[in-house]
Amino acid sequence: MEKKMRFGIKSKIIIGYLIVIVCLFIAFIVLNSQISSLQKERNFIIDHDIEVHDLTNRIEKHLLDMETGQRGYIITGEASYLEPYNSAASSWEKDYNALYQLLNNNPNQQEKLEKIKGSIQDWIEAAGEPTIALKKENNTKELQQFFEKDPGRQYMDDIRSQFTSFRNVEKKSTETRATELDEKNQKIKIGLYGLLLFVTLISLAIAIVLSNSIVNTIKEVTQTIKRITASKGELKGRIKVRSNDEIKDLGIATNALLENIEERNWLQTNIAHAVTMYQGIASVDKLAGKFLFTVSEMTGASFGAFYVREENDKGDLFVKQAAFADRKGDAGRESFLIGEGLIGQAALEKRTLVINDVPDTYQLIASGLGDVKPKSIFIVPVLFEDEVIAVIELASLHEFTVLEQELISQVIETFGLTINGVIRRMEIARLLKESQAMTEELQAQSEELQTQSEELQMQSEELRMINEQLEERTKDAEEKSFELEAAKEDLEEKAHQLELNSQYKSEFLANMSHELRTPLNSILILSEMLEENSAKTLSEDEEEYARIIHSSGKDLLALINDILDLSKVESGKLDVLLAEMNMSELPDQIERNFSHVAEQKKVQLKINKAQDVPNIIHTDEKRFQQIVKNLLSNAFKFTESGSVTVSIQRVADHRLTTAMRTVDTDCWLEIAVADTGIGIPKEKHQLIFEAFQQADGATVRKYGGTGLGLSICSEFAKLLGGWISLSSEVGKGSTFTLYLPSLSNGLVDYEKVNFAYEEVAVSIEKAEPEAEITEIDHPVQPVEPSLPDDENVFQDKRVLIVDDDQRNIFALKTALAKQGMTIMTAHNGIECLEMMKNSEPFDLILMDIMMPRMDGYEAMQKIRGELKLVDLPIIALTAKAMKNDREKCLEAGASDYISKPLDLNQLFSVMRVWLVN
Repeated sequence: MEKKMRFGIKSKIIIGYLIVIVCLFIAFIVLNSQISSLQKERNFIIDHDIEVHDLTNRIEKHLLDMETGQRGYIITGEASYLEPYNSAASSWEKDYNALYQLLNNNPNQQEKLEKIKGSIQDWIEAAGEPTIALKKENNTKELQQFFEKDPGRQYMDDIRSQFTSFRNVEKKSTETRATELDEKNQKIKIGLYGLLLFVTLISLAIAIVLSNSIVNTIKEVTQTIKRITASKGELKGRIKVRSNDEIKDLGIATNALLENIEERNWLQTNIAHAVTMYQGIASVDKLAGKFLFTVSEMTGASFGAFYVREENDKGDLFVKQAAFADRKGDAGRESFLIGEGLIGQAALEKRTLVINDVPDTYQLIASGLGDVKPKSIFIVPVLFEDEVIAVIELASLHEFTVLEQELISQVIETFGLTINGVIRRMEIARLLKESQAMTEELQAQSEELQTQSEELQMQSEELRMINEQLEERTKDAEEKSFELEAAKEDLEEKAHQLELNSQYKSEFLANMSHELRTPLNSILILSEMLEENSAKTLSEDEEEYARIIHSSGKDLLALINDILDLSKVESGKLDVLLAEMNMSELPDQIERNFSHVAEQKKVQLKINKAQDVPNIIHTDEKRFQQIVKNLLSNAFKFTESGSVTVSIQRVADHRLTTAMRTVDTDCWLEIAVADTGIGIPKEKHQLIFEAFQQADGATVRKYGGTGLGLSICSEFAKLLGGWISLSSEVGKGSTFTLYLPSLSNGLVDYEKVNFAYEEVAVSIEKAEPEAEITEIDHPVQPVEPSLPDDENVFQDKRVLIVDDDQRNIFALKTALAKQGMTIMTAHNGIECLEMMKNSEPFDLILMDIMMPRMDGYEAMQKIRGELKLVDLPIIALTAKAMKNDREKCLEAGASDYISKPLDLNQLFSVMRVWLVN
């Protein structure tokens, strides 16, 4: 290990001053950077805002020149007045483009500039160029008629108003930048004071640390010496000095003195312990084992063998009596002759051997993880009356220290006498035992035979009992097997019945959707046409009747959607499509959808979004929006006065429960909808989340509703990995809180229990603020081109309506005929094909899907295949909206797809796209 660098007291003081100087230098750099940034922002405000105002004035001046030149030319007829007009006409767009480019970081102002540009171009097209052309043609009569109406004045007034609004916004923007600059200047001042305070604290901290490092070290040395002095001979304590300075030198010298004294005390204590250990031992092997264990514990030896001399015909033979860390009896050889090997040579020479350079072939020391080669061997002969009566060999994983060698040598000096005494006592005991053994052997054999007889009888009885228990368990197992088989068959039967019930339910819901939406389509279309009263033939009461019919039809459609959604959730077959959702747009969406509801009910709408809410989360945006809209619709429904508040925030880490932490999510969001409405009794909090339930009957009569909204919200929240909690007090209002995770890694797989029910899909409708959010079918073309007026698109277009329901035909025919279209009808696919073969070409076909004889799928395939009409627009219409119907219609040949009941605006929009294309 490299020597630790010496760090004296003088060096500590110098480094402390250097740290303070570095902190001051860093503070200067940070302050200089902030001042430079402030200067750049000030220059930007000056240069940018002056140039914006200059370009705005120049554009307005060009416009004034064009107006002056136009009027001068019209009054005098002199061509010289057209020079400023033409010059301004060619120059104002350059200044406009420069101003537009200058505002590339401000889309709102760019949008206003685009409106100003449109107004200028409208003035040029409507008032500038036409009047100049009339003057050149000397058409005084039309000029006089033009200036009697003078549309150019209104354009000019609009342009001046737009410029005024534009300047006001720029002025506010300048003021905002100046305010931000002032705030930043204030922050720099605060930062400067903070840096000064920080440097001061650093200086004080360094001074305290340096002084403490010196004083505390001296105190520690002093206290350690006092403890050792008061310990009455206990020398375990050491002076611990962490610093590498002059004080450490003092501590090292003191520790060396303590270690020397402690070694002497250790040696005397262990010698006394070893001498007292031999008392009461009557056999050589126990004495040898005890000795090896004690000596190994004192010296840290990991392996050892104890040999005692025995006389035989070959001479003196040393036999192993005990071993330490023996592995299956292979701890050294079993015996050796004097002079045989190193251990025999040590016995012959009566001297101690210490070998630190151990050969590779030496006995390995075994452990649980493997074998380890020892680093040192210690061989010691034990003498009695100058004769070797025993030899001890020890092996260690570390080299034996001089102190350990001295300990063993002093213990061995008196150990020979102990061994000789034990051997004598053992010989006397052996002769005594031999005399007793013969007597006891016969008695032992008799008792052994009796014991074996009793054991055989007991084993026989145990075997009989075990056999009876096995027979009983076999019978129980057979009975349980029959019961399990019967239960399995019962469960299979019930599962089959559940599958059939789910299939019947799916078919019923699909047919109900078709049967209800087909007449509802006619009701909504005709009531909407009556409500518009384009022919002015209905009274105000009759228009109100039409609006009520239309509103009731939409309410019925919402109820159908709620029932279908709830059924899909209960069966576990509602699709969850995870994607990125922009949370920064949520407040604007809520404001856009519910501000008019708040105005109608005279209730204040508040939206609060915390700064820590991420801009992007991963969830099913459609289901999320449906939950929020249902909660807000309920809040407005049950609030007569006061406010409805939406709070959006991120759940802090310390508020996360154990269950929430187990979800694999980026973050948890908390969306709370609080109102000051009627409130909900505490005992009804769980009830309102059940289907077709509200707080009480009076609520249903006064406010209406089916009680499905909260049930659907609760189930949707569970599908998205969250839940909804409720806090409410009667008369004071309610707060519904949605807890939702951001699932960037996806949801867990849901159990697939009913394939048929997956096919039922919710009809795609325009969302009302009070209803759940639903999908809106988009045309196949991703971008709608610029379209002309409705009269130009629909006028004289030939449209074929193919539908088996006369009510739908009447409603569609009436609505389309009002747009100037020529309408033909067919009641099934066969009539459609015959009409297309025998009549003039059609511009567009509205094709129903569910029809007798030949359905819409087959009819579209024949139109595309047999009739080769691949470019003819075909819009598929159906009331039995299944999950994959859109894809099936497009594959069959449809150009686009709309589900019933139809929204006329949506229908006209889609027709307009395909008629133009």
